[in-house]
Amino acid sequence: MSPDAKERPGDNSAAVDAPPSDADDDRRPDQSAAEGAGDRPQDAWAARRDLWDHTPRAMGFGESARIDGGVLGGVNHGIGGGIFHGAVHLGATHVHYRLGGRGAAAPSGEVPAATLNALAESFADPGSSFAELLDRLREERVLVLEGPQSAGRRTAALMLLHRLGATPVHVIARDTRFGELVPEREGERPGEGQGYLLCDPVTEPQRPLREVDLLALRDRLIDQAAYAVITVGLKAHMEDVGACGWQPPPPSDVLHAHLRALLGRTDAAELLALPLVTEFLCREHQPRETAEFAAVLVQYLAGETGDRHAEGFSLLKLEEQVREWFEEDDAALHLREKAFLIALAVFDEGPYALTAEVSDGLYAHLQRTADSRLQAAVPVFGTHIEKRIRLARARRYEDEEPTEWGPVLQTKAAYRDKRAAFILLREVWTGHPSARPALVRWLQDLSKDGRPLVRTRAASTAAVLALTDLPSAMALVIQPWASSVSFGPRSVAVSALALAHSIGTPNVPRILDSWCDSATPHLRWVAIRTHGLIGPERPVETLTALRAAARHEEHDAASVPDDRPEEDETELAVVLAESVELLLLSSAQDQVLAELLRTLHHGRYAFDLAVGGFLGACRRTGGDEPDGRPLLLDSNAAAQMTELWRRALGDRFHRAKALETLRMWVLSAEHDAQAERCLALLLPALAEGAQEWRRIDHLLRTVPGEDPTSPPAVAGRLRAALAHP
Repeated sequence: MSPDAKERPGDNSAAVDAPPSDADDDRRPDQSAAEGAGDRPQDAWAARRDLWDHTPRAMGFGESARIDGGVLGGVNHGIGGGIFHGAVHLGATHVHYRLGGRGAAAPSGEVPAATLNALAESFADPGSSFAELLDRLREERVLVLEGPQSAGRRTAALMLLHRLGATPVHVIARDTRFGELVPEREGERPGEGQGYLLCDPVTEPQRPLREVDLLALRDRLIDQAAYAVITVGLKAHMEDVGACGWQPPPPSDVLHAHLRALLGRTDAAELLALPLVTEFLCREHQPRETAEFAAVLVQYLAGETGDRHAEGFSLLKLEEQVREWFEEDDAALHLREKAFLIALAVFDEGPYALTAEVSDGLYAHLQRTADSRLQAAVPVFGTHIEKRIRLARARRYEDEEPTEWGPVLQTKAAYRDKRAAFILLREVWTGHPSARPALVRWLQDLSKDGRPLVRTRAASTAAVLALTDLPSAMALVIQPWASSVSFGPRSVAVSALALAHSIGTPNVPRILDSWCDSATPHLRWVAIRTHGLIGPERPVETLTALRAAARHEEHDAASVPDDRPEEDETELAVVLAESVELLLLSSAQDQVLAELLRTLHHGRYAFDLAVGGFLGACRRTGGDEPDGRPLLLDSNAAAQMTELWRRALGDRFHRAKALETLRMWVLSAEHDAQAERCLALLLPALAEGAQEWRRIDHLLRTVPGEDPTSPPAVAGRLRAALAHP
């Protein structure tokens, strides 16, 4: 790669209203080169640290990585995991529990008394908060109850009216004008109470729910000795209205109340302790979903439904919720909020401010997809953080975020159900293909961001897309990154492929092996670096692929004209050594050392690969501290490392770096007795011949200490331990 055909990886010049990135491909080559001058790759060790620090919690990175919670065949728990005493006797009764379809307009009419009584039997009373709502409704006659969809607002409203004896209850159509909510009296008996329920009235910026509407409604309710409850969502348009926030009771209380009603027993605590039930409750489902699960659980205990239905119910409800979000039109859920939901899936457990920032970039791209004639516009203000978080069924909390300067306290946001991020990305990518162009352009923007967290999350998102649809993710996202002239996108491609393999995406090693033998240096660079990350699980095969790539480089160097950019060779040689370095510092260290020693004589390419990677690994310290103990100094594979040290010190090309590294090891032992003991065994083994002894002796005599006029004391002690040959 020519050094003048690169761009700085930290640059984030893609503004929210910039043209689509595919237009950038039409730029002149010299323009791209000028803009990319000075681009340098992040070293592999630091890149792996970023993966450890910033990969989403549900994905992880390393040997235990997987998408959690049964989404991809994870661990599930059935009733067999616990003990349930007694039997469930339902006879021929079939439980049908329906609380209304999602998003369906509530019909207008009277609620049957039997329905109210059934709800009262299974209602989980929240306690003092519900009593306060009851007192306020009794005093003011009309109550506005605000909360997210599926949070049990309608049930709570019906129970408030039921507790006040305001029956029968009339449900009012949601498009009814506020001045027509309560009809004129038509000969009711004096003193007869009535209840009115209006769920999610149609409100608009030009037609909000106003305080004056409630005052007029209150007068009419007093006249009729009636009560009314109006439920509204978190995005309803209101003016000077003091809405009461609705907080549903805990899912365990809701489930207990419904089981008590369905089974006719006052104590259902034994059922709540079953693994199947505890797994469901830890997902923090909404009241309606919990009520439906109670019916499924009773059927399951009675043998009327199978394990898969009961165990998969939680995931089914999550998938339904995600589909509902993206099937609703923009009037019900604004496009900007849909963009935020996607961004939260990408940056789950990340800083809220960052998630909101990048979600506006996605919103702009989605606007262009919806209507390319319009100029993308993002409102600067107008979002309510808490309402936005509740709408997403997420949580906001304080936690530390790793940075290159150390941990920093941040306000973060995360989905309450950690499976939600994967389900949402899968739904958007496969269920709404029209969103792909905007999503791809947005991911391209993220891959060029200067923040490691942003780049890592772009990679983890591409990994999820690859698991869902490998051909499309490779063609639209990962391969364009891998083919980039810039190191930044290529590094993101490396992370994406490593994470994709880590979560079980098939054929990633096959892709890497083919790229290692590719004629395109950029693809070889990506494959070599990715091999270093995923290699510990197949070290022999990985080293074989790396040697093949090194041999390819040696052949190219011999066959290509002299005007070939020297930097191309240097870059690939460095990345080959860095991949071996990662393998040596992995759990497969013993196998890697043995394989490197076995192939030292397979040609200069194999020698440089082994020794270069070994010396790089020798320079890594615990916690990356400058004066920390070298990680390989703690290794038990001393004999194998001694041979590699001899080869490095005996080679003219590697000797200077080997001596510099050995000098660093000596300095690390100045205040580390264990490191000094290890060196006292290693150095004599490296000084068996006269020439080797003089080399080590000279190093110990000249190693600089805190006092520049004399070597450190540890050097003197180690020199005394050397036996003159």
